[in-house]
Amino acid sequence: MKPVKIAIVGTGVIATPYAKAMRAYPGLELYGCFDLDRERARDYASQHGCRAFDSLEDLLADPEVELVVNLTVFPAHYAVTRQALEAGKHVYSEKPLAGSSEQAQELVALARERGARLGCAPATFLGEAQQRALRELRAGLIGPVRVIYAEANHGRIETWHPVPDSFYQVGPLRDVGVYPLGIVTSIFGPASRVWAYGKTVKPERLTKRGVPFQATENDFYVAVVELASGPVLRLTTSFYTTDKGKQSGIEFQGDDGQLYLGSWMAPRASIETARFGSEYEPLPDYTPAEQSFNWAAPLDDLARALRENRPHRVTGEQAAHIVEILEAAHLSIRQGGMVPLGTTFTPAEPVEAQPA
Repeated sequence: MKPVKIAIVGTGVIATPYAKAMRAYPGLELYGCFDLDRERARDYASQHGCRAFDSLEDLLADPEVELVVNLTVFPAHYAVTRQALEAGKHVYSEKPLAGSSEQAQELVALARERGARLGCAPATFLGEAQQRALRELRAGLIGPVRVIYAEANHGRIETWHPVPDSFYQVGPLRDVGVYPLGIVTSIFGPASRVWAYGKTVKPERLTKRGVPFQATENDFYVAVVELASGPVLRLTTSFYTTDKGKQSGIEFQGDDGQLYLGSWMAPRASIETARFGSEYEPLPDYTPAEQSFNWAAPLDDLARALRENRPHRVTGEQAAHIVEILEAAHLSIRQGGMVPLGTTFTPAEPVEAQPA
């Protein structure tokens, strides 16, 4: 397969894990990069063996660039992705796709109009554990699933991140709530209605250097998401509750039993099942393992889809639907009550199971 040439826009912290992960895929070639901080872009290019462009316009004008990976800060996602699509490039963006449902739908429509592929994180549903859970649930292992509990507690960002302020301007629902939303919607399809509660439980924060700052967005959320296919999801997200506690993972409740997925991030997370009224046991014929999320996995899927002329799995349509879920949750917090959704998408085909 001829490698797909990739250019990264935004060479911040997350760009290095992307570059390192790409090395394992012969179908991916890191061709170039751009950052508003040109020195940082040049350092990145030198470290990873690619070209540093002087401007985004120069990068988009290069016919060698096939796929733009948008790793800019959240407020720039929409503008950069739109400019890349208008230039005829395929785009994969970090989450979320855009700041509003209207903008996200605009990007989906533009990609369709230009014949370009559009993908967006989160892509953790491609993990082996998440795909195994998908197959077991769709096969009816625990009967029809009617209730789902998901926890996205990401701890207190200021205890490990040197510049935590931006996280508290976005909030945990947008930052990490999207991961379980991506997994649940990849299994059961789009949502139909959303209700949410949000509160800033710890407004006064201190950086690692002891500098005070304020949490300007809620740091605790509970959302109830009704899926069009029937199940009801209760999602909790927090920048207060530790990610090392018991409140973690996703639990699926079915008529005949339960399935527990130990992590919405780790690709080889634990999977446990139980008949109704019985204790959990490890899922047979599956072995969990300590393994970090592979940032290049969705890029590989998109690249293969391009070369094989098939649909890619991590789609702009699903990402745009998740943006609408987030928007509806915040609207529910402001005005109260359930908020209906207007967008939809078709879940991707499962990834083929790997031989044991």
